[in-house]
Amino acid sequence: MADEVSGTETGTVRVDAWIWSVRLTKTRSIAATACRAGHVKVNGERAKPAQAIRAGDEVRLFHAGRERIVVVKRPVSKRVGAPVAAECLIDKSPPPPTPVEAAVVGIRDRGTGRPTKRDRREIQSLRGR
Repeated sequence: MADEVSGTETGTVRVDAWIWSVRLTKTRSIAATACRAGHVKVNGERAKPAQAIRAGDEVRLFHAGRERIVVVKRPVSKRVGAPVAAECLIDKSPPPPTPVEAAVVGIRDRGTGRPTKRDRREIQSLRGR
């Protein structure tokens, strides 16, 4: 018999549908686009939108300027409310950067032209690369 929340009998669901269902992205098309762009990894491997995930899989999503690391507790295919969504995953993400940390990005003045090699090195060191 199928689970009422997940609607699946096999215990697997598409990764893009699950990301949208547990409210990591606003729409399913954003989740699918993130998968196609390589911003979603399942158990360390790049994921296509239709890849099946099951309980225990680790999903890494880079979205909105930060990386989210979550472990699937329960696969759901239909969008659920926030309290139920919190029960469907274990969040292992690092805390979001404070506004002060987020503002420490090299900002160049408009019209200064293309950055020189020295400028690029300074920008990369500010970003921590």
